[in-house]
Amino acid sequence: MWAKTITGNFANVIHGLNANHLTDQVIERSKRMILDTLGVGLLGTSTEVCHKVTQYSKIYSSDLSSTIWGRLDFRLPPLYAAFVNGVAVHSMDFDDTWHPATHPSGAVLPAVIALSEAFPQKKKISGLDLLLAFNVGIEVQGRLLRFSSEARNIPKRFHPPTVVGTMGSAAACAKLLALDQLGCKNTLAIAASYAGAPLANAATQTKPLHVGNAAKHGLEAACLASQGLQGNKQILDMKSGIGAFYTDYNPQTLPTLQSYPWLLDQQDVAIKRFPAHLGTHWVADAASSVRRKLVESSGNLLPLDKIEKVILKVPEVKYVNRPSPASEHEARHSFQFVACSALLDGSVSVQSFTNENIHRPALQELLHKTELEHPPDNTPSFESLYCEVSVTLRDGNMISDRCDTFYGHWRKPLKKQDLEKKFQSNALSVLPAEATEGIIETVYNLEKVEDCSVLGTFLSGQSARELSQKLRF
Repeated sequence: MWAKTITGNFANVIHGLNANHLTDQVIERSKRMILDTLGVGLLGTSTEVCHKVTQYSKIYSSDLSSTIWGRLDFRLPPLYAAFVNGVAVHSMDFDDTWHPATHPSGAVLPAVIALSEAFPQKKKISGLDLLLAFNVGIEVQGRLLRFSSEARNIPKRFHPPTVVGTMGSAAACAKLLALDQLGCKNTLAIAASYAGAPLANAATQTKPLHVGNAAKHGLEAACLASQGLQGNKQILDMKSGIGAFYTDYNPQTLPTLQSYPWLLDQQDVAIKRFPAHLGTHWVADAASSVRRKLVESSGNLLPLDKIEKVILKVPEVKYVNRPSPASEHEARHSFQFVACSALLDGSVSVQSFTNENIHRPALQELLHKTELEHPPDNTPSFESLYCEVSVTLRDGNMISDRCDTFYGHWRKPLKKQDLEKKFQSNALSVLPAEATEGIIETVYNLEKVEDCSVLGTFLSGQSARELSQKLRF
């Protein structure tokens, strides 16, 4: 029987979707998302913000425990493992981005991995169970974002993962816990009361907490619902429910379960090549092209002293307009910084955001020459924005280039070998080579893995030699 409310409809779909609904493309795309998210999360464990939340979380203890990625020496209760690993994923703004705008994977994957490790040994969670739950969490985020036209643009008031990410994490955990329709309704209602965080904390150490909290709170909502805690059964139907976050909220029923059309089939994610706000990736590609032209005409040297002015034509996104970034988090949210880094170095990388590189005199000099312009046709949407970089030289010559689609965008996705290189570079900074290769093999064979706890074992840093009993594809 089809539900009479939007919330009931969502609950039926969350409960009713099964592994047979997954398409080959959804499985393939979600494996790429999972591999990328694990890599950026492992790299993120080395950040200052991750160290701080790890130390904080150590005050909690439980008979149940889950893996802290990159750590063999200790574990945490599932809620705090989801929190710490979620913070790690977003600690460098290196995680995937979807359209309408959100970071879909970081809110869901840490939660379902932590939860999967909390099940008793006799109730093994398979890789296919994990894939299904993960995709349910991604799907719920995408559907909620499509209930608002304003959600299609880069956000202005709140950070989307704190709203739709919390709901997606909750839905994924409800699926993994096999909650019934009533349990799924209550999970969504409880999660909604955890949702929301202001965008004012962008470019600070607090922003990564948004994704960690989304993972933790979604898991907590599902666990509370499994204990019978109740909430408003129409939380998705009401303007005072999830509609409170959107001025143009217009909820719609989901498609029927027969031949269910996954949004991930229709809309892929963007996977970043360097750790910064997605909008800066257009800037980096355009600026790198301008640098190549400048160097070609100047004997293979960048004529820094001959540059009079740098103009960046970008959409108006106030929290990414930072002319003088003072920290790595501000630099990751600065059109100007990324453009100047690309002009100086020819590319942008993890190392671009070290204190030494942020404060080097040549970059500071170039930042003072850089201005933003906001053409009216350059809308703040990851689907349609562009960047044009123009460098004016003292002799009056101007060198320009424009980027409409950067490499890594869903219209120009990373090749498999480049995705693997990114993962290996990130993971090897924390894990031994055997564990890194073990994660790649496990993710690529996830639908065949009988016990997905092998993933947590690799993520902690154990090698394949210790896992012969679990590695059954």
